[in-house]
Amino acid sequence: MSIKNKIKTFFTMDDEYEYMEETEEIDAMDKPAGQSKTQSPNKVVNLTSMQHPTSKVVLCEPRTYNEAQEIADNIVGRRAVVINLQRVDHQQAKRIVDFLSGTVYAVNGDIQKLGSETFLCTPDNVNVSGSISESLASSEDEFQKGW
Repeated sequence: MSIKNKIKTFFTMDDEYEYMEETEEIDAMDKPAGQSKTQSPNKVVNLTSMQHPTSKVVLCEPRTYNEAQEIADNIVGRRAVVINLQRVDHQQAKRIVDFLSGTVYAVNGDIQKLGSETFLCTPDNVNVSGSISESLASSEDEFQKGW
């Protein structure tokens, strides 16, 4: 065989095609008898699906109790909501928190106090880790307010 033929056979696709057949046969032998090639799990993850977040956080600063329904719609829509109640009088703020507590309970979510007049409402698809500790002075002020 000449060098020209050796180089030609080295670079031809026939050898690569046969190699692919051999690996498929080996893979078929390694699998259990009941499992076919089409049943193998797909371990490829599409990176574009990982780039788009699936949940959102909504910031709300209601001024009246009437805006509580809009906040509840966000929670039911599986979005986390941070509520700042500084612009609402104390009685309406209590009513809003009570209403949102019921909404969060209905969707198996969670409500957490972040500050003196700030709350985080999360549905069941959002996990919150950690906690915020309050200072002794601020907890005494809240106790006097009735929170």
